[in-house]
Amino acid sequence: QVQLVDSGGGLVQAGDSLRLTCAGQEDSIDNFHLGWFRQAPGKEREFVAAIDISGTVREFRSSVKGRFTLSRDEAKDIVSLKMNNLKPEDTGVYYCAATTNWAQLLRGDHIDDWGQGTQVTVSA
Repeated sequence: QVQLVDSGGGLVQAGDSLRLTCAGQEDSIDNFHLGWFRQAPGKEREFVAAIDISGTVREFRSSVKGRFTLSRDEAKDIVSLKMNNLKPEDTGVYYCAATTNWAQLLRGDHIDDWGQGTQVTVSA
């Protein structure tokens, strides 16, 4: 298990960009697949993006493809979600998640390690 700290959220206007980061609080995230999920008010949590342990395989939900990028920085031991051309429908609390099971990460189930969440608000 690993304790995660996610950060970087904020209030922006449509079309702006934000970078969210996820790091291990005391432990390395090197040995985990990492993902981002978001939850808007009144809605269920949904998958946003994931990157595998090697940093070579990435998956994105269709609505963010072409706008969001995901990368791992081994030197800093962080994962970054760069969000460009943000839209009001991207608003929500974004959570980082870590797991050693890729399939579970993409499904968003049986994940024990989550960040505390960071709020992203995009105004029209």
